[in-house]
Amino acid sequence: MDGRDLVRSVRSVGSVGTAQGVRTVRAAWRRRRADATGLPPRGAERARTPGPVREVEPGPGGGVVRFGRSELRIRVAVNGAVFWGWDGAAPEPSYALAGRCPDPDPRAVLEPDTNGGWRVVAERVTVAVSWHGAVEVLTPGGVVLRRELPPRWWEPVAGGPARWMQRSEVRADARFFGLGGRASGPRLRDGTYRLWNTGPGRGAEAGGDPFPLTMPVQLVLADAGTHLAFHDCSWDGTVTLREGAEGAGSGHDRAGTSELRMDGGPLRCWVMVGTPARVLLAWASLTGAPALPPAWALGHHHVRWGDGGEHEVRRAVAGHQEHGLPLDAVHLGSGHHDAHQGFTVDQERFPKLPALADELRRDGIRLVSVVGPAVPAGD
Repeated sequence: MDGRDLVRSVRSVGSVGTAQGVRTVRAAWRRRRADATGLPPRGAERARTPGPVREVEPGPGGGVVRFGRSELRIRVAVNGAVFWGWDGAAPEPSYALAGRCPDPDPRAVLEPDTNGGWRVVAERVTVAVSWHGAVEVLTPGGVVLRRELPPRWWEPVAGGPARWMQRSEVRADARFFGLGGRASGPRLRDGTYRLWNTGPGRGAEAGGDPFPLTMPVQLVLADAGTHLAFHDCSWDGTVTLREGAEGAGSGHDRAGTSELRMDGGPLRCWVMVGTPARVLLAWASLTGAPALPPAWALGHHHVRWGDGGEHEVRRAVAGHQEHGLPLDAVHLGSGHHDAHQGFTVDQERFPKLPALADELRRDGIRLVSVVGPAVPAGD
């Protein structure tokens, strides 16, 4: 968080209330300071932009556009997904792809566009690159769904990874979804969302989101079309969203905006265009289909904080049965004093745990071991 970030945060105080807003800003500042502990100071930095186009090298499914200070690799895959990466970044290696990168679409070619730019025309999408590095994603009919402004990055003078920033514009009626599990629900309202996994509950204590699982994936819905943008980067970062507004009568539309900031780079992105079903199908073909849970996992669960043992578990089950309440699973904690999820498990409280599990399973009730999706500091 630099000075401008702090100023923007302070300006947003009024929208959430003075006291709560100040606490949020302070918590965000402390969180950034804590996460930066142990990292070397960045020191002086040089701000960079791509500069003008120097040369173009066509390739399978697209090609490489070289600018004065960077280069952009574009590739349209056979499944319709578009990849682009700055500073020579390629689709592989990747922590997110389920297998090999899909083959390039041989019909997609890099060709000259207006005003010195270039474009790749594919069956389901057109990607246009301007003279100074802006990237537009268009429908086959030529409607712009997303416009990525030329990226900026800050290189440490003493060497090291650069910080990257990418601003994007979407349709005025577009609505944002995704970025992992968020307490506010699947739709993302105006605000800043951090792309960093934390221990359960730590985000809420710091004034942020209590859910620990984040994903750099946006699903953007608009009347003109749906698109999904996945930034395949593992650095700490934030996404700041602002929904657009359609002009009333003769008024002008205000585009929606998305600003991505990453502590490292280079940036690389996958984009899919089409109906929501087609977009999600292309996404699943890249990262793999989610594993289906057993039917009981989608049923009714009981989770209680505390140190109760086998007696408490039996009492909870009996209470459900007595009142005719459905119950498919009871959660048991890990035994760690900070787990605070489910009944704490140890040999003293559960001397015959396998026998208890078998007995409850005959009644259609499973025992579930709680697993926190994070590694607490110091562990």
